[in-house]
Amino acid sequence: MKDTLRKLFSPLLKPLEAGTEEYSYKPSHRTILIGVGSLFLALSTISIVLAIVGGQFGAMIPSVVFFIAGWVCVIVGALGSDRAIAKIWGNRS
Repeated sequence: MKDTLRKLFSPLLKPLEAGTEEYSYKPSHRTILIGVGSLFLALSTISIVLAIVGGQFGAMIPSVVFFIAGWVCVIVGALGSDRAIAKIWGNRS
């Protein structure tokens, strides 16, 4: 299942996993990335629903951006390699 999902999201993962430079990775980085992505998803979903209910459609633009950022964090955190996680964090050794 993980291999199928990695193939599906390869356009997102390949640029982050490319390269040969050294990187600094800690397992906690993956956990935090998934946690932050989940928070982004939850908060943006709530914001989108409230924007629709309140008729404030201009508020949906930043909510959609955070929704996309949350999905990227969760996908890279769950499926990405250690190098991809380090690139998201911007860590270099």
